[in-house]
Amino acid sequence: MQNAFLQLDSSGIQNSLNSTVSSLIEQVTPELPHTSFVTDLAFIMIIGAVITLAFFKIKQPLIIGYLFAGMLIGPLSPLWSWILPKGGPSVDVLDGVGILSDISALNLFAEIGVILLLFVIGIEFPYAKIKSIGRVAVGVGSLGLFSTLGVLFYTASALGLEFMDALFISAALSVSSTAIIVKILEEMGRIKKESSILILGILIVEDVIAVILISSLQSIALVGTVSVESVIVIVLVAAALIVGTFTVGTRVIPPLIDRVAAAEHREILLLSVLGLCFGYSLFANIVGLSVAIGAFLAGVLVAESKSAEVAKLLSSPIKDMFVAIFFVSVGALMDVSQLGDYIFVAIALIAVATGMKFGGNMIGNIIFRQKRGKALRSAFTLAAPRGEFSIVIVKVGVDIGAVSAFMFPLVGIISIVTAFLSPFLVKAGDKIIPSLEEKENV
Repeated sequence: MQNAFLQLDSSGIQNSLNSTVSSLIEQVTPELPHTSFVTDLAFIMIIGAVITLAFFKIKQPLIIGYLFAGMLIGPLSPLWSWILPKGGPSVDVLDGVGILSDISALNLFAEIGVILLLFVIGIEFPYAKIKSIGRVAVGVGSLGLFSTLGVLFYTASALGLEFMDALFISAALSVSSTAIIVKILEEMGRIKKESSILILGILIVEDVIAVILISSLQSIALVGTVSVESVIVIVLVAAALIVGTFTVGTRVIPPLIDRVAAAEHREILLLSVLGLCFGYSLFANIVGLSVAIGAFLAGVLVAESKSAEVAKLLSSPIKDMFVAIFFVSVGALMDVSQLGDYIFVAIALIAVATGMKFGGNMIGNIIFRQKRGKALRSAFTLAAPRGEFSIVIVKVGVDIGAVSAFMFPLVGIISIVTAFLSPFLVKAGDKIIPSLEEKENV
């Protein structure tokens, strides 16, 4: 009987809360549909700004703040299930206060964010820079990435993950985060050091491989089976698009961009480069590749023009907005309530991914006869952080139904933990490397 009274009382509280909140919102803004695109966007930007400011103050990467903000306000957040139990009128309360609930809108935000993120990353990597990074960066980057991918795939399979889950999570965790590493190097004043140049070269190689991986994994998942023929076709199509971009595209597109820039009208230039970005993404999608690789190559073409810096300055604010929306949306779509069942899987994957990335890069540096200190600095820096590409790769798998839904929050939590670990690993390297360099010089 006592339980029955408690249930009635709880129901009455929920009904009262629902009525009060809904009435207040309707009185303040009666003309707005409170489950609309505008409401979700407002909550993303306002709460995202507050949370990321807090993370900036404690000197943590903003990507973590974006993800955390999304986890707080998303429709799958356990916070709201604690405050407002499932079922009954609580759903109306969630809709009324504007908590993110439109999954299709969140996916739209995320896709635009991915395209613009890879486009601006492409602007950072003109063809000459890609070509000049040298065999050391290509060799070390490729060895570190693929050795990590292979061992992670074996580990994930041994932990009981399905084949496609293991394939996508191993690919995701084999790519280091360019955004996080560059930010750490800048904050520590090391961006121009010799070891940092090697690190940036390796990151360029990993980013290019990651873009190809996204397209390859997507196509393999859609085919449903893994065959040598399908992989070869995917690689050939991707190679043809890349080679065509670097040969024909670099001769045709950059001069056209410079002609547009000659008009000295920034709005026209912005629309032109964004048109190239989304047009190239569409073209890549038509030929069976991911929009990600199209956006990246479009950025490389813009980087070849004389107006690259202006184009980057114009498009970066738009990129920053949509990338923020992307990561908040990603956090909002993470069902973190499932993580309790996979916490040991996450710990094991973090340990293996960090150890293998460190070891793979060290082996690569040894093979290419790099100095011990330089090799260790690159290995310590590249070992931990996973970020933008990791999330993008798993999101592609979730979107096409190739991997389990729990992969999304799993890779999100791993990205957050490894991002926190990264500065500590770099500082640990600072304590170990000097003594090793002294022994090397003796």
